[in-house]
Amino acid sequence: MRYEILGPLRIVSGGREFELRSHKMQVLLATLLVRYDQVVPADRLLGELWGQDPPRRADASLYVYISQLRKFISSVERAESKILTKSPGYMLSIGAAELDFERFYDLLSKGRELYADGHPQEAAAVLSEAIELHRGPVLGGLPCGPTVTNFATLVEELRLECLEILIEANLALGRHREMIGLLYSLTAEHPLREVFYELLMTALHRCGRSADALRTYHHARTLIVEELGVDPGRPLRELHQTILTDDAKERAGGRRSSVALPGLGRRGDL
Repeated sequence: MRYEILGPLRIVSGGREFELRSHKMQVLLATLLVRYDQVVPADRLLGELWGQDPPRRADASLYVYISQLRKFISSVERAESKILTKSPGYMLSIGAAELDFERFYDLLSKGRELYADGHPQEAAAVLSEAIELHRGPVLGGLPCGPTVTNFATLVEELRLECLEILIEANLALGRHREMIGLLYSLTAEHPLREVFYELLMTALHRCGRSADALRTYHHARTLIVEELGVDPGRPLRELHQTILTDDAKERAGGRRSSVALPGLGRRGDL
C-alpha cells in the first residue's frame, strides 16, 4: 500500500486508487500523514480541522472522524487500522506502507550527493525520477491548518531545489538547448528566485544567445528592484559581467572564456 501526498491525496493499493470525499477527512488524514509515527495532540487536530473557533462538541466530532478514517483505511488495507489512540491524541503508524514524499526525499538526497561528487549524468537520472513523483501541488492544494500548510511549503522548496540541481546537472552535460524552455517557465512562475535567471542566462549564453541572456538579466533586475528595492544578488551580477566580458573578447577576436560561468558549480566543481 502507498500513501500519496505529492498531488491530490490518495491511497494506492492492489493497483487501485482510493480517495476520500469528505474535506474534513482529507485534512485529518493529511495531518496524521505529515506527522506519521508521531502522536498528534487532539488540540492540534481540532485546530487543523476548525481553526481557532472549533464548534461545540468538536471533541466528539473528532472522535467520529477518527472512527470513520479507521474504517476507511482498514477497508483499503484489508487489515486492522494503524491509527492508534495515544495520549494526548492520535498516531498513524504506516508500517510497511510507502509514502511518496519519503521516496522523493531519498531520491533528492541521492541526486544531490551524486552531483556534488561530480556525477552529473547519474544525478540527472535520479533527480528526474524524483520530479516525476510530483503529480501537482502537495495534497492538491487542500485548504488546511498550519501543520499541513507548513509541510506543503517545505515540500515545494525541496521540489524547487530538486529542479535546480537537475537543471545544473543537465547543463553540465551540455544539454543547454533542452533546458531553455523549462527555465523560461520557471522564471515566469518564480520571478524573484534568482537562481533560475542564472541558469537561464547560462544556458542562453552557451547556446550563442548572449543578447537574450543579457536581456534576461535586465528583465530580472527590473523585477527585483521594483519588488524588493534592491539590486540582484552577487552571483547574478557576476554572471552578467562574465557574459559582457566574454562578448567583448569575442568581438576583439579573442577566444570565448572556458571558465565555468557563475550559476554552475555551486554544489561542486565539474
